[in-house]
Amino acid sequence: MIRALTGSLRARLLWFLLAAIVLAAGAQALVAYRTVLKEADDIFDYHMQQMALSLRAGLPPSAAVGGLGSGEQNFDFVVQVWTADGVRIFESAEQAALPQLAVLGFADVRARGTTYRVFSMQTSGLVIQVAQDMAARRNMAGALALRTIAPVALMAPLLMLVVWWVVSRSLAPVARVRGQVASRQADDLSPVSEENLPDEVRPLVQELNLLFDRVRHAFDAQKHFVADAAHELRSPLAALKLQVQGLQRASDAASRELAVSRLVAGIDRATRLVEQMLALARHEASMAAGAKSEPVDLGEVARLAISDAVAAAQARRIDIGISHADPAVVNGQPEALRMLLRNLIDNAVKYTPEEGRVDVGIASLGASVELSVDDSGPGLPQEERERVLDRFYRSGEPQAPGSGLGLAIVKSIAELHGATVALAASPTLGGLRVLVRFAAKA
Repeated sequence: MIRALTGSLRARLLWFLLAAIVLAAGAQALVAYRTVLKEADDIFDYHMQQMALSLRAGLPPSAAVGGLGSGEQNFDFVVQVWTADGVRIFESAEQAALPQLAVLGFADVRARGTTYRVFSMQTSGLVIQVAQDMAARRNMAGALALRTIAPVALMAPLLMLVVWWVVSRSLAPVARVRGQVASRQADDLSPVSEENLPDEVRPLVQELNLLFDRVRHAFDAQKHFVADAAHELRSPLAALKLQVQGLQRASDAASRELAVSRLVAGIDRATRLVEQMLALARHEASMAAGAKSEPVDLGEVARLAISDAVAAAQARRIDIGISHADPAVVNGQPEALRMLLRNLIDNAVKYTPEEGRVDVGIASLGASVELSVDDSGPGLPQEERERVLDRFYRSGEPQAPGSGLGLAIVKSIAELHGATVALAASPTLGGLRVLVRFAAKA
């Protein structure tokens, strides 16, 4: 019983509401019963008093007095009249034998094994007593009280049925939602219907639909990752196999050294491809899961990203640094933003000729913050600037082949942070400018 009450909202509501109805009906019936009993006592006392007052003018003839007694038999009244000398001159019921000594007003008197309610009054030369058997009075008052509370006893079960129907109808949408979710296949992540849901349940269903949406995006990202991995790793693995075969066929030290260098370069490219694919999948999963954000200083991110790329830039005698940096803080994930900028810098270093230049800039524009990376490389044709943001798209530049995932990762991380990515010609260095625009931290 306790587990049913705590586990089922419907059972809990019905239990407490029906119990409240029973308690309220019982209390109302008890109060009504006691009130009716009290009012019946007052009515009977009033009748006795009025009967005694009607005899003040004197006794009617004997036959009439007998008629008085028989006419009030429904109330079991007993009338006795005494003279001032104590002589009883009238008695409507001989079996009553009320005591001669009367207390004026109302009193309870024991006689003949029962209790009478007696009203006594004195007039000129007479004492009038009107009495009623208390047992008969209680019987009549009880019957009247029961007739009064009978509607309560009839209405309580009807009210309980109404409450049961209302609770069942009100919770029907919850049962419908439960049925929809229970009947789904494991891969069915379509939204649950919000039609005709009460206000208390609709937010829960909306949050459930948002959860389904996030899980669906995570599944889609996983499917895309598996498909991309199967497609893109086929060529590097085939190339590695050919390079191993070339190494096996090498006949002299020079050929063997060349084959080993090609094999190492192939392994490095495959490793870089796998790392970038894993990074892209990780950040797409973070986007689907709604990762938490924190205030991030873009200046610190830029310094860390440049320190990661400075060795590769020095190897090609490329001048890399921060051209200008306004104070700027955005909401985001520090490591993700560091990877975004590192990919932009790596891409710029890769396509910039030796002894070239790469500049990083941070500009605070009030409502937005712009992060830019300029290089002195050959740039990109207008028709390729949008396409290079797609996965595995490689520009036609032959000297620096890549996996085609660097800018796709930048785009994914930017979308995770609600930022936009734009490519244009660099106005200062003549190569490519990549501009990432963030909303400033509120």
